Amino acid sequence: MDRPVAVVTGAGSGLGAAIALRLATRHDLVLTHLAADAELDATVDRVRAAGAQVAPPVLGDLTSADTVERLNETLAGAGHRLRTLVCNAGAYSYVPWAELGGAEIRRALEVNLLAHIDCVRATVPHLTARGGGRIIAISSVMTQLGRAELVPYIAAKGGLEALVRALARELGPHGITVNAIRPGSIELSTEQRDHPDYPAWREREFARQCVKRHGTPEDVAAAVAFLASDEAGFVTGQHLTVDGGWHLS
Repeated sequence: MDRPVAVVTGAGSGLGAAIALRLATRHDLVLTHLAADAELDATVDRVRAAGAQVAPPVLGDLTSADTVERLNETLAGAGHRLRTLVCNAGAYSYVPWAELGGAEIRRALEVNLLAHIDCVRATVPHLTARGGGRIIAISSVMTQLGRAELVPYIAAKGGLEALVRALARELGPHGITVNAIRPGSIELSTEQRDHPDYPAWREREFARQCVKRHGTPEDVAAAVAFLASDEAGFVTGQHLTVDGGWHLS
């Protein structure tokens, strides 16, 4: 029997790589990444070792119409097997509001919201043709908590969650479920590099969690795997928080 196909954007490393590896147990994969690099090669190797077939990765910025068109061509090749889209690609930087320029704000919205809309637009016709599927968006617990110096990123993620609710209404009659996952503080190399005072900050957030351990990419990947499964066929329009109880603080 043909395996279903899942698309994971931003799959070269971090959350995207963990999600791709988890889905590889039941899906073949289409992966996107900004550019060919050693991290993407390692992800592809691990996914194949898990038993999945991997299409040639779609390389490029998903805010580019050319990249989205190449993604659409790859999806057309998957045909009736396409089942799941995971909108994971994103980016952020810590910048005080007073120092933000208009171009930076627009870029954050393009990367973290508009690019996902374009990916959904490319994917939905294929899912509709096969009689249904799954769309899963990676948001952030920061939509609930707020945070200084991340305003454009959080605004974009809030828009993404509104998109999920509206699409759940729109696409449900076509057998497509649409959900979001809100990761909390997850151990990621990008976060460790980017935050100016990461160790102290991470310990403060750890102290606020109900579950006293660090979150991992695999925790998020497990939630994605559930929402992509047959068992989640009656779950839609939801925002699943995966943060060890941090949001309760």
